[in-house]
Amino acid sequence: MIDVLVVDDDFMVARINGTFVDQVDGFRVIGTAHTGKEALAAAETLHPDLVLLDLYLPDVFGLDVITHLRARQVDCDVIVISAARELDTVRRAARHGVTSYLLKPFDLADLRTRLERYRAQRGAGLAEVAGCQADVDRVLAGGGPARAPALPKGLSVETAELVRQALRGSDESLSATECAELVGLSRVSARRYLEHFMTTGQVDVTLKYGVTGRPERRYRWQAR
Repeated sequence: MIDVLVVDDDFMVARINGTFVDQVDGFRVIGTAHTGKEALAAAETLHPDLVLLDLYLPDVFGLDVITHLRARQVDCDVIVISAARELDTVRRAARHGVTSYLLKPFDLADLRTRLERYRAQRGAGLAEVAGCQADVDRVLAGGGPARAPALPKGLSVETAELVRQALRGSDESLSATECAELVGLSRVSARRYLEHFMTTGQVDVTLKYGVTGRPERRYRWQAR
């Protein structure tokens, strides 16, 4: 069971967010806080695994709460839930090591997706030793666990790493055909790996429309 601390200055929003969390298997709310001071005290007392953190708190900006948590050696992960859309704020949140950043307003499905992704990453990251350089790179680049979520049946770790390197090494988004040529796979196989990375939140997908036919799906590794 993953213990969650909900932090939001709005009492009603905090209650709704807590209700959402309790509807996702494997998660439970162990406390709520409405100010930065309350959040720090609750985190030190309750030892949550995960904090759902609003940024606009009445006494301190949410990212500063993270700084104080680290200074006090509180071992927890953080998902930001905020109306703040400024890219600079998102970048700062990434530098603070947040697990995810969810914009308000959102619904249960939006939060469920991020919580389930977090649970998968947390479960896959139980190993204490990096198996290879790629594991180290994932930790430093993404702030995530040392191991990626389990691959679907039929996909190999070695080929997934080749696809990942192709995506991360490209300055532009790649189509399945372009990725296949870089890695030496069939287009169908490359797309299976690309779609897997998309479902785990590691890849962004955009559509490129031509004059005729279906739009082309293009994939870009998320910058963390």
